[in-house]
Amino acid sequence: MADTASRAMIRTQGRKAFAVFGGRRSGTRHPLVATAMVLPLAALLVVAFGGWDAVVTQASSVGVMLGR
Repeated sequence: MADTASRAMIRTQGRKAFAVFGGRRSGTRHPLVATAMVLPLAALLVVAFGGWDAVVTQASSVGVMLGR
């Protein structure tokens, strides 16, 4: 009986800690939050890999490959 009670207490403390640190087991982010998270990385990659010219060139190549 004491073993079961201690396990339940440990589980409850774990859930409280999980909730305190903002953990969510399921669900999705709002699209604007996801966009705000991705934009700085996207800007860094554009600068690091040649800017918009490279993006346009790759998009054009993919379009040709797909037959458009």
